[in-house]
Amino acid sequence: MPKTQNKAVMNWLYIFAFVVAFLVVFGGFTRLTRSGLSIVEWNPINGTIPPMGQHQWEAEFAKYQESPEFQLVNTGMTLEEYKYIFYVEWFHRLVARLAGLFYALPVFYFLFRKTIPFKEFSIYFWMGILFIGQAIMGWLMVYSGLVDRPAVSHFRLTAHLLLALSLFSLAMWTAFGHKHGFPEAGKPAKWSVPSKLAVTSLFILIIQISYGGMTAGLKAGHVSETWPLMFGKLLPPNLFNSWVNIFETPQTIVFIHRWFAWLGLILVPYVYYLIKKQNYPADIQKGIAWLIGVVALQITLGVLTILSYVNIAIALIHQANAIVLLGLAVYFIHRFRAWDAKQVS
Repeated sequence: MPKTQNKAVMNWLYIFAFVVAFLVVFGGFTRLTRSGLSIVEWNPINGTIPPMGQHQWEAEFAKYQESPEFQLVNTGMTLEEYKYIFYVEWFHRLVARLAGLFYALPVFYFLFRKTIPFKEFSIYFWMGILFIGQAIMGWLMVYSGLVDRPAVSHFRLTAHLLLALSLFSLAMWTAFGHKHGFPEAGKPAKWSVPSKLAVTSLFILIIQISYGGMTAGLKAGHVSETWPLMFGKLLPPNLFNSWVNIFETPQTIVFIHRWFAWLGLILVPYVYYLIKKQNYPADIQKGIAWLIGVVALQITLGVLTILSYVNIAIALIHQANAIVLLGLAVYFIHRFRAWDAKQVS
């Protein structure tokens, strides 16, 4: 972990994390509008500029017409209709390129100015690796939908999502360190119960987000538009008759995604009770109270997404709120561990 705190680096990390979060949410919009397979090539440099004339547009459209999505789903699509989904995906990729620049230029500037000492560069280096990794996985995800079926691999989509959110979390964790201080070396602190529960909550959230990614990849949100019942039953039959179902079957995946989140709603109030009892600082107590509200909002948005048959606006707010939850989970682990270290000193 770094040791040098700097307000400029902190602000950069907060903004960079926001850009990554925006990229994730806009990726959701790209998916929900079925725009993600509209550009069938990965051109990191040439792809920055969209087609400029009729001839270029026709050439790009001809490439798309060879894809499974056009041949099996959008056979009657016109060139004008294609331009819309093309621009959505093009903008998604453009924001990704700009996010890369927004990482690279400041980090090298801070290194050059020694605002970030070179010996503390490793955590920023791993941010770069995560960014490259999620970009490569993004293309592998798209490529999986260009071979023989008009849908991307739900595993690759989930991996792409988790890599992006790992980058977001690492940026936020480091920003919190610049704001509140980094842990001192050589002072291992015992894990308190709130710290353990915060990590457990993060683990639950990661599983829930993973099932959200698989739900999106399989379009499993359209399986049933009723809640709490699915197909007229609270527990539909044959959901768990094979372990493969929990990774491959849309009905099972969306069922898990529907109900797993309630663990968080049970756990967070218990954490609030503990920190009130142990007299944690006021900002942590207030933050946990807000966290309970955000968890309740997330579940409400999830139910509304089901009942609206995956309305795009509601689904995107649901996704954005999940990122807020992730940021809060990282914040509380950081603050609880700092409090644990304080008890040692």
